[in-house]
Amino acid sequence: MNYELNNALLTFVNMLSQMAPYLLLGFLMAGVLHVFVPKNFFERYLSKENFKSVLLAGLIGIPLPLCSCGVIPTAISLRKDGASRGATVAFMISTPQIGVDSIIATYSMMGLPFAIVRPLVALLTSIAGGAVTTWFSKDEIVVRQNCACENEVKPRNSFIELLRYSFVELVQNIGKWLVIGLIIGTLITVLIPDSFFADLNLSSIVTMLIVLAVAVPMYVCSTGSIPIAAALIMKGLSPGAALVLLIAGPGVSVASLLVVGKSLGRKQLLFYLGSIIIGSIIGGLFVDYLLPREWFTITSLCEAGGHCAIEGSALTASWIEIISGIILVLLLINAFMLKLFKKEKEVADNQVIYRIDGMSCNHCKNSVEKAIRGLENVEDVEVVLGKKEAVVTGRPSDDDVKKAVEELGFDFKGRR
Repeated sequence: MNYELNNALLTFVNMLSQMAPYLLLGFLMAGVLHVFVPKNFFERYLSKENFKSVLLAGLIGIPLPLCSCGVIPTAISLRKDGASRGATVAFMISTPQIGVDSIIATYSMMGLPFAIVRPLVALLTSIAGGAVTTWFSKDEIVVRQNCACENEVKPRNSFIELLRYSFVELVQNIGKWLVIGLIIGTLITVLIPDSFFADLNLSSIVTMLIVLAVAVPMYVCSTGSIPIAAALIMKGLSPGAALVLLIAGPGVSVASLLVVGKSLGRKQLLFYLGSIIIGSIIGGLFVDYLLPREWFTITSLCEAGGHCAIEGSALTASWIEIISGIILVLLLINAFMLKLFKKEKEVADNQVIYRIDGMSCNHCKNSVEKAIRGLENVEDVEVVLGKKEAVVTGRPSDDDVKKAVEELGFDFKGRR
């Protein structure tokens, strides 16, 4: 028992340490995008129903570090600002599948070929989904609406905002899912025999369909899916089937399906889901049958003698990885403590509390705050994410708040 526990702990530490330097760099790059790219840049080129807007939406979405829930209010905001249906669908497909942080983390744990193929498949699936949507939406008239965030005040200190977003807000967004992914990857590595998938003797397409059946209803962020996929490959899963997990797992969530169906229509929902499913399978088959298998061997986790360091027999991380791992752990603890010990403010006479379901990250929180803040008779608003509540200062109309919240894809439950 002690051996298994020690093996699991060392495996977890090795996985976390190997990803840590690249994750920290990815967080920093994501912060640069957040602070220095103008907010209206994403809406400016996406309003026309043509292939160019779809392509731009897919390209814009790839580096953004948004999960499948966090992308919902952003995509709805784009839609309200005049983005076409095709561009909105392309953005919603490409964004959660990959981000600048997960591209770097994919390279760190799974190698350069996976780091190239993964965003390429994400882009192609987004283009396919957006193009089909555009084809069936040619006669649509796009009406631009006012967005509550257009007059957003820029932070006074860009450097402080960069650090806050990179190492506080982003860590809060993906921290839970990253830890869950590492734990699942550790359990797979320690508990599943090395020849498990080889002994099953299933064809690649059957394996991909099984992975797809698990990945679509399961939610896992693009970064959290990496250790799971890497561990499964080490147990004999084909690289193509692992790619299906990396694409479909982060790309689809129950919340995103409901929002696409509600805001864009059932037909667009079929295009959205179908492009992710078909695109991931085609990408997986391409990797398994047309590319050299040795390109996708997880060599970065294995020692020269062929024994995988991730198995936990020893601590194999370098000192840079260990220091980065310690920093990452401290950031995760800080993010957890901020959520756990955030003081509840007393409700003043001019405040009202609304219960809102469906918010899962700081991107959701910020979108709801911006939408409510733009309503009449609202002086200020603060969303308490852990309690799924919005504390509104002022006397807004309940119907206006409900409309603003539901337009973002969240579930308005009324006053507390």
